[in-house]
Amino acid sequence: MKKTKKILLALAIAMTSGMLSASAQIYVHVRPILPIVVRTAPPSPRHIWINEEWHERDGRYEYNGGHWVAPPHDGDIYAPGHWEQSKRGHRWHEGSWKGGNKHQGPDHRR
Repeated sequence: MKKTKKILLALAIAMTSGMLSASAQIYVHVRPILPIVVRTAPPSPRHIWINEEWHERDGRYEYNGGHWVAPPHDGDIYAPGHWEQSKRGHRWHEGSWKGGNKHQGPDHRR
């Protein structure tokens, strides 16, 4: 009897951890509506506008766009986030910074 309880407990833990890892990706059947945001003047010429950006929060997507951001390093380029559609629904891929053309040594002008 004790062995059966241990096996059931182990199965319950395994199933719960599997459900938690599976819930890390959120799929929706209808993409959220992009709110209207007034674009203000940039704080500096370096700043770029992040229009559409969604973050996962409590099992849903929450809008976090409509703001100016300075690149982390000179020459970095922002690759905007995007929606991907699959059989399971729509899923958001967050934007990210990519390294730009940095100084490559004395022969970089050739």
